[in-house]
Amino acid sequence: MSHFAEVQPTTQSNIFVVSQVIVADQSFIDTLPNPSAWIETSYNTYGNVHYAPSPPALPMTPDGGVPVRANYAGMGYTYDTNYTIGDFVGVFYAPQPYASWILNTSTFLWEAPVPMPTSGDPYKWDEATKSWVIVT
Repeated sequence: MSHFAEVQPTTQSNIFVVSQVIVADQSFIDTLPNPSAWIETSYNTYGNVHYAPSPPALPMTPDGGVPVRANYAGMGYTYDTNYTIGDFVGVFYAPQPYASWILNTSTFLWEAPVPMPTSGDPYKWDEATKSWVIVT
């Protein structure tokens, strides 16, 4: 069994939005009215790295496997066919969390324009000031 994301076209060329993710066999997907709208995604892929299936205890461990389309798809994610990684056409990435954040086109994860401080304190992003503020 594999995971498949159903994608719907948007007004932008080569950009689709994920409407649902299911677990199915390819043979089932092939019977659907529009099988090309279902794109395989890997539960073990995050930040364009493939991870070993993780037991309940984290952290996840990179296993050297082939990442599938940069990230595991989720509802509302973007499927962007402007990118090809290895043998896979298209990548999945989450919705942009803040207008100022930039998509890293190596990991396909959103990054703040200013790195989060590493002092050990809890921080949250403040879009109005475009800075990290300590959570009190």
